[in-house]
Formats: sequence, structure tokens, C-alpha cells
Amino acid sequence: MARTTETAAATDTDPAAVVARLRAEFATGRTKPLDWRLRQLRALRTLLTERSEELLAALHADLGKGPKEAYRTEIAFALNELDHTVAHLTEWLRPRAVALPEALRPAEARVVRDPLGVVLVIAPWNYPLQLALTPLVGALAAGNAAVVKPSELAPATSAALARLLPRYLDPRAVAVVEGAVAETTALLEQRFDHIFYTGNGTVARIIMAAAARNLTPVTLELGGKSPVLVEPGADLAVTAERIVRGKFLNAGQTCVAPDYVLAIGDTAAALEEHLAAAVRAAYGEDPSADEEYGRIVNDRHFDRLTGLLDEGRVVTGGAHDRATRYLAPTVLADVSPDAPVMREEIFGPILPVIGVPDLDAAIAFVNERDKPLALYAFTESPATKARLAEETSSGALAFGLPVAHLTVPDLPFGGVGESGMGRYHGPYSIDTFSHTKAVLDKPLG
Repeated sequence: MARTTETAAATDTDPAAVVARLRAEFATGRTKPLDWRLRQLRALRTLLTERSEELLAALHADLGKGPKEAYRTEIAFALNELDHTVAHLTEWLRPRAVALPEALRPAEARVVRDPLGVVLVIAPWNYPLQLALTPLVGALAAGNAAVVKPSELAPATSAALARLLPRYLDPRAVAVVEGAVAETTALLEQRFDHIFYTGNGTVARIIMAAAARNLTPVTLELGGKSPVLVEPGADLAVTAERIVRGKFLNAGQTCVAPDYVLAIGDTAAALEEHLAAAVRAAYGEDPSADEEYGRIVNDRHFDRLTGLLDEGRVVTGGAHDRATRYLAPTVLADVSPDAPVMREEIFGPILPVIGVPDLDAAIAFVNERDKPLALYAFTESPATKARLAEETSSGALAFGLPVAHLTVPDLPFGGVGESGMGRYHGPYSIDTFSHTKAVLDKPLG
């Protein structure tokens, strides 16, 4: 049940004092009982349901998110993770007996999960609620104290989290630190037992360097250019509709959004027409009038994205308005593989389509670049699916539907190589935020 009065300051401003306070509280054993963990998870659920309108307003202020999309991708996503965790937590935490070699018998051996201690969750701006709270679910379920650092680029959501989390969760074990680079730097000077970061590779390297000073383990959820392969024989109307829905969600500002399309064989021209039709079907003739279509987070990212529009040929879209940070869903064709739009993660509503002659060329194209956070393919061929599973490496591999693998709570989510390290969601969050300890018990008799 929600607390009816303020029990802690809306935000903590001294990172050293915050971490020291949480570490002292963790040392009392307060966060370890299953009952405490479940109470925090249920309180977080209450927050999301009681304060949903307030949170939706904050998300709209930060990113122009429409209420339906914001609820589905931020609040409902977190609620699904919460409910799944509450339903299975007792099972996930149960000690696991293991077999013993004959020479050690009689004895018992088991595997138990211990909380790590005080963990830091650094959230990004693109899904500022979901990507702050979903890792927090795992940290609390595993019995840790936690510091949440929301993104300063989503100030309304950051302020809402700073105001609400101490009211609903145990303020002796959960803290929010707002701020920008200076505050994050001060946090990274403290000793944590785990750091969970969602963002880009540049900052991830800074975090790893800071973590190395205390040998702190890290989870890095990064991004990358997630390709979509489209083979001849795929239903191009269905393919285009699903690509458009996945790509232009949150105005393309999604780490697992399709970044570019590799159209195999002679599919490119027909696919372009279907993509244009799918954009019209999803957002109308004027997407700027669709209340569910979001906006670019700030002027810097807007200018970066509009600077990429000169590449190739515009199939659909291209319209933009800097005053409102509106950039239409845009499909580009005849794009050079060496163009600037193909050298960096787009992270916006621009979708290049590149033709390749065959599957061999498509696989080579993917493998010549950094390992992506996700690889998507539209094909009816079991042989193609088998080859992609065997011959490529990516954080996730999905056939026929982009982005949706995130919604399966028992699938691990994480990257590989430049797209990240570590994984979470469901039982994998317990693994991430726990120490898996071996216990051997040999009688003295």
C-alpha cells in the first residue's frame, strides 16, 4: 500500500551519503527476507497503477509519447515484468540441490542465491520509466538495496520517479539521485556491488573504467544497428506492416528498433512500395497529426537525424519541423553502405533499404559489422533460419516480428560485443543481481 506522507526527500543529492546509508541498511539484513522483496514489488505495482496518469503526462512532456503507446511500452511493460516476477520469485529463489561424486558421500551440496548488496541502475531517456523500473524489479527481487539514476534528458519523468519512488518503496533501501554528468560521475566514484547501465557505448566505456577501480561487475545494455533481412517469397505486405510498427515506435528511438533493411534479390522495389503504404496505414497522410506518434527528444538529436536525410532517395517521409522536433517516418532507398546513415546507430525514424544479391551477401554484410543487439529476418525458409542461427551473432534473433521478443519475460534480454554484456528479464534478472553461491555440507561423523 502507498505511503500517505513523504518518508524521504524527493531526491538525494550527496551520492557518498546515499550509498553509505543504503550499505548500512543492507548490512542489517532488512532487504533479504522474501516478504520484504514481495512487498516492494507489490508497492511498485501500486505506484504504477495509482499514478499512471501522472506518469503518462511526464512521458508526453519528455518525448511527446501518446497515451496508448506510452502505457503499452512503459507502464504495461513494467507491470508485466512485476507480475511475472511476483508469481515465480519463490521458485526462482529456491535452493537447488546438486549431485555429489561418490568420494564425497555422504554429504549434501546445493546452490543458493545471495543478494549482492547495493546496486546502481542508470536509466536512459528513450524509455525513461520502463528502463529505470524493469532493472529495479530484478534488483529488489534479488534482495538488494538500490540507487536509481534517471536520465536528465527526460526531466519530467526523472522528477516523477524522484518524487514517487521514496513514497511507495522502502526509502531506507531505495534512493533516487537526479542530475546530469556531474552527479553521475560522483555516483561512479562510490563502491557499488553491481552497476546496471542502459545507453550508448561511449558512456559504457566510462562506466566500465570506473567500475574497474572496485572490481564492480557491470551489465551494459547498449544498442547498435539491428538489421532486418527480407527474402524473396516473404509476404511483403505483412513484412512491411510489422517493420513499420517496430521501427517507428517511439519515433524510432528504441534500442532494438530495426535500423536498416537488407532486401535480398529482387525484393527491394516492391518492399519500398509496401513500406510507404504501411506508414500511411499506421500514421495517416500527416503523421504529425497523430497523437500517438512521438517527437525527437531534443534539438541535438533532431539536428543529427535531419543531417542524415540527404542520403539516397526518399521513398516516403522526410518532412520535419525543428520547432516541435517532429521528424516524419522516413524510408530511404539507394543508400550506399558507406553513407553516414549506415555508419552509426540511427536511433530515430529513418529506415534505409539496401539491396543485396543473395543470402550469402546478406550474412556477410551483417558479419562485417559490429554484432547487433537484435537481428530480424522475414523468410519462409527453414534453411535460411538455420543458417542465420548458425552463422551470425546477435543479442537476439527473431523471425517474422521485430522488437516483440522483449515482451517475453522468460527470454533473456541483452547484447553481445559492442551491443552490450549481461542479460536480464524474468529469472535472468535474479541471476544478474545475485551471487550464485555453492554450499557443501559434509557430516563430521
